[in-house]
Formats: sequence, structure tokens, C-alpha cells
Amino acid sequence: MKRWFWLLLFLCPLAIAEPGDENVLAAREAYRNGDPVRLGKQLEALRAHNPNHQLEPWLEYWQLSQRVDDSDGVDIVRFLARQSGSYLAEKLRGEWLKALGKRQQWDAFQREYPPLVLADQEISCYAMQGRLAVQHDPTALDEARPLWFSSLDLPGSCATLMEQLIVAGRIDGNDVWERIRRLLEERKLSAARQVAEHLPKNQIPTAKVLGDIANKPQRFLDKLPGSFLAQLPHSRMHREMLLFAVARLAKSDPAAAAKAWQKIEGKFSESERNYAWGQIAWVAARSHLPEALSWYAAAKDSPLSETQLAWLARAALRAQDWPMVQRAILRMPAQMAAQPDWVYWRARALAAHGLQTEANALYLKIAGQPNFYGSLADDELGRTLSLPPSATPPSAEELAAAVANPGLQQALALIRLDMRTEGVREWNWTMAGMDDRQLLAAAYVARNNNALDRAISASVRTVVQHDYSLRYPAPFRNLIDAQAKELALDPGWIYGLLRQESRFVTNAKSSVGAKGLMQLMPKTARWVAKKIGLKGYRASDVAETNTNVTLGTNYLHMVLASLDNQPVLAVAAYNAGPGRARRWRAEQPLEGAIYVETIPFTETRDYVKKVMSNAMYYSALFEDKEQSLKSRIGVIGPRGGAKDAEKRSVLKGEDLP
Repeated sequence: MKRWFWLLLFLCPLAIAEPGDENVLAAREAYRNGDPVRLGKQLEALRAHNPNHQLEPWLEYWQLSQRVDDSDGVDIVRFLARQSGSYLAEKLRGEWLKALGKRQQWDAFQREYPPLVLADQEISCYAMQGRLAVQHDPTALDEARPLWFSSLDLPGSCATLMEQLIVAGRIDGNDVWERIRRLLEERKLSAARQVAEHLPKNQIPTAKVLGDIANKPQRFLDKLPGSFLAQLPHSRMHREMLLFAVARLAKSDPAAAAKAWQKIEGKFSESERNYAWGQIAWVAARSHLPEALSWYAAAKDSPLSETQLAWLARAALRAQDWPMVQRAILRMPAQMAAQPDWVYWRARALAAHGLQTEANALYLKIAGQPNFYGSLADDELGRTLSLPPSATPPSAEELAAAVANPGLQQALALIRLDMRTEGVREWNWTMAGMDDRQLLAAAYVARNNNALDRAISASVRTVVQHDYSLRYPAPFRNLIDAQAKELALDPGWIYGLLRQESRFVTNAKSSVGAKGLMQLMPKTARWVAKKIGLKGYRASDVAETNTNVTLGTNYLHMVLASLDNQPVLAVAAYNAGPGRARRWRAEQPLEGAIYVETIPFTETRDYVKKVMSNAMYYSALFEDKEQSLKSRIGVIGPRGGAKDAEKRSVLKGEDLP
């Protein structure tokens, strides 16, 4: 076709209303309600109104999915052939495999299993069951055994394998207690009781004992009868219940747990003592207690989980104990230690000991990566942020291919009809295997269809050819710049937060009820509206773009003013609340990167890293000057004191929500 035809097609958005959209929406409702008759009628109506509707395959999928448990498979196999390689084929194949596994139709299962790309845990366990049943392959049990030692809620297909492991003698009493421990750590009491059924009857803890410990561990330990203690030498159950009580108490009061444990630890084996101290130390580190390192030392060289090792390193960072930082990272599994955060901190530990050449070698491994620790490594090497040259825009032919891609078409159509979850999954599936040129073309098409979150998701995947204007789009520039100027805020910082909060989806709504571009909670929005005197504000206004940005930027301004004008603290507060951001400070000034790395909440820790990294890239796009992440995050002042109280009084005695 002519070049100009494809350019015209690109300039005309795909995501516009089509005849039959109402049938798609009605069909989805029928699918959700389990109404096959209505669903069939909507599919017929769609074919009559618009036989070429982009989402017709979705209606076919919904129809087949509703009857997958009772199907003979003929229609399903035909659909899989027609939709080969598509997201819908993968999704339906997974459901069909689960139905076949449930029926134990292993011949059919093994025919359909190889084309599946991503098998979830339920399907993987059915595949192992099939190997045992058809091929009598004992290695299937070897592969299944590690599942026993996780705290995952295993699906029924895996539970069957666990029973087979027990029957085959692959699980002994120690293994049973190991799984019980993992489940109790997650407070999965019912699951722990079920696993305990594999123990001798006199070793099965009662539901009452488990409940008493879980709800009031301090009381359980305080009222411990002598008869209970007398059972410890020869009763694993009694020892494990005390270990559970100590670990449970540590969740709320590590110091009290340590005190209680010191009174009784002599009655336990060395491995049990080390386990208890590892549990206490981990929670103490998350709570920023200074005793954490000494309690980790009491755990000696006992095996620690990845989470416990991470918090050992973080506790050492808070204490500026660089030798311990180095030792903690060296104890991590290789894959974990190779992550950018631990590469960076290991380099810092080496540099602290004057081993600058070795440190620089590690910095070079992550320098230039467009993430928090890649930028910090650049700072340590004396490099300033420089954006890579922008890739050549997609050609007319590349754009035409993206426009014609069925997966991208369907994803954008789903998003248009406010089926964002389905659209995002279809989009992500379709991007798999694309090269840089295809990804850039997909990002252009998404941007043209006002799906900026999808433009970001495509552009961040490029490996060699990049376009940072697609990775870091800046819509609503007039609105944001005006608010930034009025409130004396950094526009790049605001955009960094916006990109992380909503990916510029104006009608975004979180699972907890936060709304709009800046993801404001209704209570917070109402509070800010009152503080700034926003007349006529109604709860429904929170999602309106202008109002949302006005309220969100004013809240950000208030948070910043109450927290030493420190952007890292303000970002942490925006996500987790100002009170927590204050409490996470140290007794003395703390390097900003250490504060961020030792935020106890994983979500908030990752959020702050991404927002601050985003802000630097936006500033690089907006300003013609050097950017340094280390300078941007700065130093976090100490907690407490008169100055802290003065900062909190900025809102006339009202603390921020």
C-alpha cells in the first residue's frame, strides 16, 4: 500500500467506538454472571452488527471458557488452532489443561501441554502427575519435593503430589515440622494443622494452642507451666510451639521476644536456638532496632532466608557497619547478590575499605542502567546522567505492522471499553518477543490512542534503540507546570510521582479506593480541599483531572513542608503516610540512599526508588543541566526534637492524613 495511506491510518486512532461495542460489554457481563444463553445471543448479535469487530475472539473465548469443564474439547481445539500464538489461545489452553488434569485424562493433557508458554503452579503439578501416571517417571517427585518447604497455598493438583511424596517415603517427620514452621511464620494456622495430621497423634498441636499463641504470645509465654517445660527434651511439638510463640511475639515486640527467649533457650538444640534468634533479628532489623545486629550474631551461621539476609545487610547499613554489609551480601544466593541494589552496596562496602578499584569494577556492572542504583553507580564513578540518542522514529511500514497487529488491536479495544485488566494482559502478551523497532512502533500506536501506560510499557523494553520521550511522557504540561510554579515544586518531581502512581491513566482506581492521576484517597482529598479552601468541592470531583492534580500537588506541598523539605521523605509519606516517614528516620543524619533502602515496607521502598529515579529522568528531559541522583536524594535529618515538632505545627496543630 501507499506510504501515505499507512501514515493516515496511524494518525487516525484505533481506539474509537465501533458498532457492536454494546454487545461486547453485555457479553462480558453474561460471562461474569455465568449466563451462557445470553452470552450466545450477544455473540450472534455482534456478528450481525459488525462481523469484523476486533473483540469477536474474546466473545468466543468467553463462550468456550464457560463450558470448559464439560467440553469434549472439539471446539476448544479448533479455537486453539485458529488463534494459535495469541493471548486468548494461551489463556484457554491453560483452562483446558486444568480441566483435563482434574479428569486425569493424561493422554489429552500431554498432547496439549507442550504448546503452553506459561504454566502456573496448578498446571505444573498436573504435568508432574501426568508424568507419574503415564511414564512412571520418578523424577517428577524430585521436582515436586521443594514445594513442600514453601509457605505457598498449594492448589489441589500439588496437594495430590505432596500425598504421593509422603506415601513414597520422601517426606519424614523433620520435613513435616519444617513446613509447619513456614506456615506458622505466615500465620496460616489452619494449613499448619492440616500438615500436622501427618505427625503422630500425640505430636499434633491443638487448634486452641495455636490460636492462643497466635493471638496472645506474651501471655502464653508468661503462663507457661512447668509441665510444659518438662516435655521439651523429648517432645518436638512442645519445642516448636515455644519457637512459634517467640517468633510471634517478635512480630510485635522483638525486645520482649528476646528477653523471653533468653530464659528458655538453653533447653533447645543449637539449630533451634539459631532459628529463633534469626526470627527475632529479622523483625528487629525491620523495626530499626540497634540490637538487630547482635541478635543476628546470636543466630550464628544458621541458614537464613533471602528476606532475613536482606535485612541483615540493611541493619548493617543503618549502623554503617561496612564489613557486615559485605559479609551479608556474600552470604546471599548468587542470583540475589547480582541484583543492582546489592551490587551497589557491596561496592560501597569495598570503597569504605579503600578498595576503590574493586568497587569501581562493581559500579561498572550496573552503571548506565535506567534505575535507582544504576544512577547511584554513575554518581560514584563521577558520571552525569546523559540520555541516550533518540532512536529513529518508526517508519510507515513499521507503524502499519503495529496497527495491523491483532493483539495490539484487541488490547487497545479492551482498554477503550474500560476492560483495562484484560487489555493490559493482552498487550503484555503481544509484546513478548518483539524487537526494538517493533516495540517503538507499538509505543507510538499506544500514545496515539491515548494509552500512555502502554506506550511506557513498550518503550521501557527496548534494549539498544530508545526513545525517552515515550518512556517518560509528559501530558497535561500546562496544568502541571502552573501548579509547580504556584507551589514552588519541581515539575520533574511531580511527573516522577505521577508516572509511578497512575502511569497517566486519568480514571485509575486502586484496590483501596485511591483515584485519579495522583491516586488520592477520598478522605485525603476532602481534607486538602478544606485546607486550601476549594469551594464547592464534592467527593465525585476527586477523579476529575484538574481537581485531582490541584489537590494532589497541594498535598505533596504540605507533606514536603512538614518533612524538612526533603523530597525522599515526602515521597515516602505520600505512599505510606507522614507519621511512618518520620519514624523511619535514624537518631542521627542518614544518607538518603540508606534511608530508602531500609524502608520497612517493600511497596514503599520500591515506590520511593522509582519516583526519585523517574524525577531525575524527567528533569533531564525538561532542563539542560547535569543531573545527580545522589545530590537529589541528599541526607535525611534525624528524628525527634523541637525542630521536628515545629515542622509538624506547620498545619496549625493538625497532622497530615
